[in-house]
Amino acid sequence: MAMAQRGLGLLRRSLGLGPLSTQRALSSTSPAASAEGGAAAEAAKESKGRKKKKNLFDVVQFLPSWGVGYKVAKTTWRDVSYQITKINLYKDGRHGKAWGIRYKAGVQAAEAPTKISGVNKRGWKYIKESQKLQDTPKVETPVTA
Repeated sequence: MAMAQRGLGLLRRSLGLGPLSTQRALSSTSPAASAEGGAAAEAAKESKGRKKKKNLFDVVQFLPSWGVGYKVAKTTWRDVSYQITKINLYKDGRHGKAWGIRYKAGVQAAEAPTKISGVNKRGWKYIKESQKLQDTPKVETPVTA
């Protein structure tokens, strides 16, 4: 055993390898193959894993007028939501400030709009029942006499 270790030390010195690279050189897989395997494992984990949660501006960016007039809430909140009244968007389009009227259990809890806290944090959702009535056009048929 001592003879094998001494022979390994001589081999390492002659090749100019350090202790870590010796382990890599003697392993059965190449470093490139293990890197590819790691990248494939990460890609599989991302596809199986959870989606990245969205901040308020990621949620409302596709709504008309950046969601002004629509209700939003954090996914962790129970019975609390805000109807957006004003949005101050930063240049990057993904951060900013927002104000809204607070609702608790579907009932308006405040008269005046207040600043919504945590708008840049992740975990916001859009409340679908909050669509404006004016978005669905009513068609009236003229009465002919």
